[in-house]
Amino acid sequence: MILTRGIGRSAALAILMAGAAPAALFAETPADTLVIADAIDDIVSIDPHEAFEFSGLDLNNNLYDTLVELDPTKPGELIPGLAESWSVSEDGLTFSFKIKSGITFASGNPLTAEDAAYSLKRVIKLDKTPAFILAQFGFTKDNVDEKITFDGDTVSFTTDKVYAPSFVYNCLTAGVANIVDMKTVEEHAVDGDMGNEWLKSNSAGTGAYVLKSFKPNEGYILEARPGYWRGDAKIKNIFMQHIPEGATERLLLEKGDIDIARKLTPTDVEGLSGNADVTITSDVGGQIYYLAMNQKVEALANPDVLDAMRYAVDYTGMADTILKGQWGVHQAFLPKGFLGALDDTPFTLDLAKAKELLEKSGVPLPLKVSITVRNTQDRMDIAQSIQNTFGQIGIELTLDVGDGKQVLEKYRARQHEITLQTWGPDYPDPHTNASTFAQNPDNSDEAKATGYLAWRTAWDPGELGAMTEAAVVEPDSAKRAEMYKEIQEKHRQDSAFVLMFQEMKETGLRTNVKDFYTGGAVDSASYWLVTK
Repeated sequence: MILTRGIGRSAALAILMAGAAPAALFAETPADTLVIADAIDDIVSIDPHEAFEFSGLDLNNNLYDTLVELDPTKPGELIPGLAESWSVSEDGLTFSFKIKSGITFASGNPLTAEDAAYSLKRVIKLDKTPAFILAQFGFTKDNVDEKITFDGDTVSFTTDKVYAPSFVYNCLTAGVANIVDMKTVEEHAVDGDMGNEWLKSNSAGTGAYVLKSFKPNEGYILEARPGYWRGDAKIKNIFMQHIPEGATERLLLEKGDIDIARKLTPTDVEGLSGNADVTITSDVGGQIYYLAMNQKVEALANPDVLDAMRYAVDYTGMADTILKGQWGVHQAFLPKGFLGALDDTPFTLDLAKAKELLEKSGVPLPLKVSITVRNTQDRMDIAQSIQNTFGQIGIELTLDVGDGKQVLEKYRARQHEITLQTWGPDYPDPHTNASTFAQNPDNSDEAKATGYLAWRTAWDPGELGAMTEAAVVEPDSAKRAEMYKEIQEKHRQDSAFVLMFQEMKETGLRTNVKDFYTGGAVDSASYWLVTK
């Protein structure tokens, strides 16, 4: 419902801050409150060591901090976080982080190296979905107490083998590496859950804000706390409202009932053009749209057929029309903003060249194959565009439509022929996508290695697997970036994938709202810098 205009803004906020479900909006937003509309029904948990969905990570980015941080104003740039400095041993195995002095948690408890060690160990011991980001360094429930230690103001951990330091530091900026208040969390532990249930509706961080209220599928309220180590938040209160419909968000933004709208459609954005009270900002996101061709289908394993497909996609046409403002042409598996990402686009719609390649392949024409596609409007529009252009070169596509679960089940079971999918990075390091797109240690059906997209497509990456292994241990970041560029260049020319688009995030803001950063390809919004 909407709060009636007769209710004072301060009174309305007081009701919400007292714990009422955040199901109301303001006729005009209070000067000290940032009101945001977004779709946040993806949140499974807000425990920072369990949260793994976009909306939960956005929330926790404002409640907690990590040892190493990303500069929200300069996407991809590492800066000191709760650790003022860090180092790695000569053998490349032990990483040490000196904790900044004078930082406190929201409870008032001082931040210590013990809190940091406890937090990292808690990730492994809870073993929730995002735990693999730290577990990939060789941490297990059995060894983590020995592998992660603290001494005075320094927390240290020892990995199972040598990794690129930049790989380790990038992983430590992920939400799963947030540091929690050990004392407060343990005070609320029940049956050995390390405070997991309590942290699903409370916060215990060093962040700029404290959680005051959270209602799943409805919204949340944050309150700034004084003395934040990076500088006090500019806005006192954050009020997030779950509103998944772009048209509704547009209406509320036009009226001034909300400050920020995050789920506007291209139609909504177009409708807001010319509105002097609204500004539209654009930023890249981490999601990549791609086609994957099952290499068990003989015709789809033909290199000339795959090349023909690369030249039979109307990349620019789709980006300029059906995907306008939401996705941009991008033809590499690393999103812009990641170390080593490519931003050139070597493939364009060239039906004559595609026909030549298809004829060269020797595959009998017309080639009849199916494409599995999720029954959402944007995916159906893309699939139908590809169906049209493929048809013009002799590939007859049948749309195999299903819900998200059905389409993913086929893909994960290698039962698709062609599938239209998106993929987003799990953590802010190039290895997250390189390992999924360019590695496949065991291509047998029995391996059931669904975590590797190459396996799902029954594609053997060959030398790319070894190249990816070399890149993840390269200590020189500049050289490492060049290695990933080479991997992507080979991948997009020779793989069973056609990389097409990268997510573009268009956000609607009231013109008085400044300095709202969405996190770029890392997808982590920062509220504490916003002014209005």
